[in-house]
Amino acid sequence: MTGSDPLRLYRTVRLIRRFEERAIELVRAGQIVGGIHPYLGQEGIAAGVCAALDREDLVTGTHRGHGHVLAKGADPARMLAELCGRVTGLNRGRGGSMHAADFGVGVLGANAIVGAAGAILTGAVWERRRRGADIVGVTFFGDGAVNEGMLLEAFNLAALWRVPVLFVCENNGYATTMPVEGAVAGTIAGRAAAFGMPAAAVDGQDPEAVREVTAAAVARMRAGGGPELVEARTYRFDAHHTFEHQVRLDYRPPEEVAEGRSRDPVDIAGARLDPAVRAEVDAAVEAELDAAVEYALAGPHPDPATALDHLYASGLTARTGGG
Repeated sequence: MTGSDPLRLYRTVRLIRRFEERAIELVRAGQIVGGIHPYLGQEGIAAGVCAALDREDLVTGTHRGHGHVLAKGADPARMLAELCGRVTGLNRGRGGSMHAADFGVGVLGANAIVGAAGAILTGAVWERRRRGADIVGVTFFGDGAVNEGMLLEAFNLAALWRVPVLFVCENNGYATTMPVEGAVAGTIAGRAAAFGMPAAAVDGQDPEAVREVTAAAVARMRAGGGPELVEARTYRFDAHHTFEHQVRLDYRPPEEVAEGRSRDPVDIAGARLDPAVRAEVDAAVEAELDAAVEYALAGPHPDPATALDHLYASGLTARTGGG
């Protein structure tokens, strides 16, 4: 299930690309409240990494996490309903864009706290392995997370306990608007050496290259080799957040954006297919997302009276405010 499959890789990057573009349209239409963090340009990383995983393997992601959830196998219709805040969503409309989860395919959830997902995943994989589960885990984070104490603590415990976690840094060059050169001393991949972890850097725009690096790391981890770090170098094509479509922040030179967009993971993956096959995949993705939009918008919004439900694992319902 983890061998090279150009058709699967292309379908995944195309699905993520068009999902995100459809989601941006729904933001502009007011159907997705609060906006999203588009994954445009980084699709090759999620597609390549998840192509090297089994269904039972665990994943955690970031606020820019739609691609991770989709690449791991979540239903696009339910994911889009979640973004629209509908009860038919993956998490009954309560997770939204930044906290979507699907335990059925091993997605423990995205996390809006920078660097926090690494610690969550390390603990989850350690616990499952203690119970005898033959799984590995992958946590995605951006270049802005590599100086966060929580992530470095996760590096330490994963290495100390030899937890099979693949730490994947999606280095798109910016932490919101801060260039990586102004925030990160040394190198990102070099941080692994302090914890005795192997590390690799890969072209994040090429999903096949990402899959190959991930497959090698996963095989080593399944054999008891402990954690590993992969730095996937990529470029974010769109805004950090859709609010930029209104405020027009000026922090990336136009020529830099043009150069970054010149290596599109959709085109790189698509070039490995016969044009007729690629066109068939594109049409199938469009039909799937047409149905997903219809499904998402048809679902009801949650009843405000249930806003305090699901706060406690025991099922206890929180008491409403008052005197």
